[in-house]
Amino acid sequence: MKKYSLWSAVFIVSVTLSQQSMAAGDPKKGKDVFAEECGDCHSATPGKNKKGPSLFGAIGRKAGAVPDFSGYSEAMKQSDITWSADKVDSYIAQPRKVVPGGKMKYDGLDDLAARADVIAYLSSLK
Repeated sequence: MKKYSLWSAVFIVSVTLSQQSMAAGDPKKGKDVFAEECGDCHSATPGKNKKGPSLFGAIGRKAGAVPDFSGYSEAMKQSDITWSADKVDSYIAQPRKVVPGGKMKYDGLDDLAARADVIAYLSSLK
């Protein structure tokens, strides 16, 4: 019984720390990470689409819903995703796993802190 309780406690602490590091993202650093990792294909300006849609206002938006962007894959349009911080984190870590059949040609961002920073930056774009 003690072994189970110890593993439960470890799990809860690791989840809490993971959520705290996600919440602790720095939008200023995220702007730089966005420019380096995302900026070739996405803008952070409303109405300015590139190869991919503008990510201005992405947090809280339904996937495939930028009206003036016509380049969405069917997989993205049918994904039924609403972009929360957790979903964006999963997606930018492993885009092809989250939306199999999507068009985004990006291998993913492994760095948890960099992802948290990008998410903090995207969350600031309202």
